Amino acid sequence: MDIQRLLTSLSSTIIVQFGVVVAAAIGLTAWNFDVIRPFYFDNQLTDTGIIINSAIVMLLVIGLGNILFHLLRYRREEAAIALFVNNIEALKTDLLEGLPADSVVAKRQTTMRSIQAARGEIDHGALAAMQNADEATRFGLIRFINNILILTGVFGTIVALSIALLGASDLLDSADASLGGMGLVIHGMSTALSTTITAIIAYLVFGYFYTRLADVQTHFLSSVEQLTSIYLLPQFVKTETDIVHQMNDLLEAVVQAADNLRLTQEVYHESALALQQNLAANREQIASLGAEIDGIKRILREGFRLPREEVT
Repeated sequence: MDIQRLLTSLSSTIIVQFGVVVAAAIGLTAWNFDVIRPFYFDNQLTDTGIIINSAIVMLLVIGLGNILFHLLRYRREEAAIALFVNNIEALKTDLLEGLPADSVVAKRQTTMRSIQAARGEIDHGALAAMQNADEATRFGLIRFINNILILTGVFGTIVALSIALLGASDLLDSADASLGGMGLVIHGMSTALSTTITAIIAYLVFGYFYTRLADVQTHFLSSVEQLTSIYLLPQFVKTETDIVHQMNDLLEAVVQAADNLRLTQEVYHESALALQQNLAANREQIASLGAEIDGIKRILREGFRLPREEVT
């Protein structure tokens, strides 16, 4: 059995990577802020680029926050699995000692115990399917952000191109507005480029950690089902092989009890023989004692010249 796999905390490794990437992103942004500021903030004729880029960054932050939340949750669950395995290896009577009551491992054992108490059949496949379905519902927001994040860049490009077309229209309509129209064209193209770059970078970062989160989820679910197969099912589900082994153990216990009973009967038989011998010896002693008493009585009569007892 692969105990080391059950004790591995993959989520801790991903959390460390998460912290390194966030710290590197903040450091690079602060270091190159003088280069980034003119591209995103200076000489902007409208606030369209700032609004769209801010929306992209906000979606990224919300998504990464949800990913971090689930990574921390999985780290807690992996710690519960490791503690459960340690309790088993330590042969503790209470296997849930120290485990959170709302952990998946504790819930799994409680569920299997309830099914056994109700004399129901424990279906490991059904339990695994329900657990997978429950975990799949937790990633709704993350999947939504992952699907639309790249589309926000496309949306920003379309809006920026619309602004550029407005500037081109001004160039065609009036020569007096040529300066403003040209500015709108340049602003539109710049906004399209900035929103596309922001969306691509955000999608790459978010996509990586979303994929790693899926790996952590797969590792966690696999550990739960492996733990169930190795430790929990043998406690609650009895197979034909288990029944045969139990019958063999029962027969061995019966044979041993019969041997002990035979030895006990032999001891009782020897004790009965010894008791019979003691009784025979006591009868002989009592008979000899009666004869001695009669002799003493005869001597006393003769000594005191007492009349003999008449036999009636």
